[in-house]
Amino acid sequence: MREGGRIDVDEAAVIARVRAGEAEAYAELVRAHTAPALRVAVAFGAGADAEDVVQAAFFKAYRSLGSFRDGSPFRSWLMRIVVNETRNTVRSSARQRAATGREAALTEAEPLIPESADPAVAAVEEERRAQLTAALDQLSEEHRQVVTCRYLLEMDEAETATALGWARGTVKSRLNRALKKLSRILPQALRAEEGGEDHA
Repeated sequence: MREGGRIDVDEAAVIARVRAGEAEAYAELVRAHTAPALRVAVAFGAGADAEDVVQAAFFKAYRSLGSFRDGSPFRSWLMRIVVNETRNTVRSSARQRAATGREAALTEAEPLIPESADPAVAAVEEERRAQLTAALDQLSEEHRQVVTCRYLLEMDEAETATALGWARGTVKSRLNRALKKLSRILPQALRAEEGGEDHA
């Protein structure tokens, strides 16, 4: 079953089953979160290593499931592991993914434009996203990360804070500064991307 494009899983029940010794139940969590995990890995520069990064992250999450705090959102906790694993991979390989490659991989991981969309509308949307991605590369790493989480990966504030390992106040302040800088670099694309979000 899917809700809002995501596979709907009773995560607490699945985690309880895994902790009770039903290891194969973990596959339900893997299926539910593989697509967003791949998008995070690609967005943070994993490139061709994205699948390996996600596989390693799922393995680490499985091994750490005993320390997972009941009642917390599993997705946010997992995405923090994916982000950390991606950072380690990028650091060890000493390379960064080009903006165009990152955007292309994000698009492949999960279509951003419905197939039924008007071709002209789709072309404008693709161009706008390409411009935004190019603008993101002019931001500092921390500002690029917070904008990527909130807008490209559509995480809410709490998920962003968990994934990046920051306090929510830090997410707010860095996002505010990043948006101000982006508004100077690319005001039209930013306004369209935000879809009416408050700049404050």
